[in-house]
Amino acid sequence: MEDQSLTDAATVGWHDYLALCKLKVVSLIVFTAIVGMFMATPAMVPWDVLIYGTIGIGLAACSAAAINHVVDHKIDSIMARTNRRPLPEGKVSLVNAVIFAWFLGTISMGVLAFLVNPLTAGLTALSLIGYGFIYSMYLKRATPQNIVIGGAAGAAPPVLGWTAVTGTLDPNSLLLFLIIFAWTPPHFWALAIYRREEYAKVNIPMLPVTHGVEFTRLHILLYTIILFIVTLLPYLVGMSGMFYLVAAVLLGGGFLYYAIRMQFDHADRLAMQTFSFSIIYLMIMFAALLIDHYIPLLASVI
Repeated sequence: MEDQSLTDAATVGWHDYLALCKLKVVSLIVFTAIVGMFMATPAMVPWDVLIYGTIGIGLAACSAAAINHVVDHKIDSIMARTNRRPLPEGKVSLVNAVIFAWFLGTISMGVLAFLVNPLTAGLTALSLIGYGFIYSMYLKRATPQNIVIGGAAGAAPPVLGWTAVTGTLDPNSLLLFLIIFAWTPPHFWALAIYRREEYAKVNIPMLPVTHGVEFTRLHILLYTIILFIVTLLPYLVGMSGMFYLVAAVLLGGGFLYYAIRMQFDHADRLAMQTFSFSIIYLMIMFAALLIDHYIPLLASVI
């Protein structure tokens, strides 16, 4: 009976450490990085690069997430959305969370530097610092444009995946960066509208708190228009074909539908629906990029 209790305690402990990694968010980050890898080559990504690159980028994202938990542990204990996280509930100590984040970050840099390439390791380190420290510690509390500026770190994964394969920075990889960079503000501001009272309670200057909900809705629409235009660029430069273009137009039209509706329907429920759609939007957009990339290869085989 005692052995069973120890096993249960250990299981709960590991579950709490995994919660520090924000695995749902990290899974989307890793997916866009993998798409970046495949977009970098007309053939198959080398298996060692695919495996080690995915592990390294994924561990770095988990490390950045854990750092964010540490930095935000006080405000997390106040906000209803986050007060059941491991640190506010006391399931993981602050010191252990710091050690965990440091361990993940160190392992990720070692894997990327020695088993992938130094450029990918360096860019990943910059991305980790950008989100875990510059955004979490400073920008988030300093300006209502926090998510716009800090979004650069979150937009890096497809570039990291690309450099993992090629060892160089390619202009086409920056188009993938631009898609996520333009997507981040309307995605996050929709959530911020829904959670604006919680952000106000902890003095986080999110746009709906500092400039009002109507102003934020307008900016969601403007950034969604920018996003629609940016997503056409891969087709316009010949990086992607007609399959991707159709997907981009349909998905962009869906996002615009929500953004336009928000100008007239002020229900918080719609803001949350827009946020949920934006996640599906990004997943399908990058899946369309990947499928389109291999259509010529499949056609030649057939």
